Amino acid sequence: MRKMPEDIRINANALSLRKQLGEDAYSPIDIFSVLSSIDDLTLVYYPLGRRISGMCLRDKDNKIIVINSEHTYGRQRFTAAHELCHIYFHENLRKVVCPAAFDEKDPAEIEANHFASYFLATYESLREFIEKRIQKDECHLSLEDIVRIEQYYGLSRQATLIRLIREGYISEEQAAEMKRGVIKYARELGHDVSLYKPSSEERKAITLGKYVKLAESLREKELISEGLYEQYLLDAFRSDIVYGTAEDEERYD
Repeated sequence: MRKMPEDIRINANALSLRKQLGEDAYSPIDIFSVLSSIDDLTLVYYPLGRRISGMCLRDKDNKIIVINSEHTYGRQRFTAAHELCHIYFHENLRKVVCPAAFDEKDPAEIEANHFASYFLATYESLREFIEKRIQKDECHLSLEDIVRIEQYYGLSRQATLIRLIREGYISEEQAAEMKRGVIKYARELGHDVSLYKPSSEERKAITLGKYVKLAESLREKELISEGLYEQYLLDAFRSDIVYGTAEDEERYD
């Protein structure tokens, strides 16, 4: 298992931020729940096309992360962690648009990709999972093992294979054989395949977090009119708040 000095630093950053956000070093992380706990963060899901995976903006009082809702849920999770690296560790970057293709030239993009992998599955956690739960040695992971890893950590197939190649668990030739039939094989193994699918239609464009709370606060303090409040929400793709939904009348146990 290879671990370069730069990876040690990036993994340490991932561990530090997980701790700062109230997460431990080993457990799979519900990254979108974690994002919702950051008071000054606004999260936007929006169809960004094929070339962009996400973007982030930061100033003194606000953090904004935009996720491409047309990507699979696993890729969205990776993008969210990637943008966290830009926000918390790249202080000189105030606005970043991140390409969908893994950029192997931009140092900040390379670091953010490695950070995202370690944030979702720390080096120590992945090693323990492979050694104790899968009980496999290096270079002997099967496709079923790959599915178990990506399902446990919520990683996309691409991110999983890249990580395992980097750490010497599989070769590039082995990885090439594991890129086909992703959904079909996961389904045959009895797994939920939502990890490999994009957002549902109702979540293709939606804003969560600080922006919505701030609009509500301004209305409660009568600093904006009801009409302006509704316009702010509609601009943030929150017609469900303005007009309500059928679910608002339902009762749940």
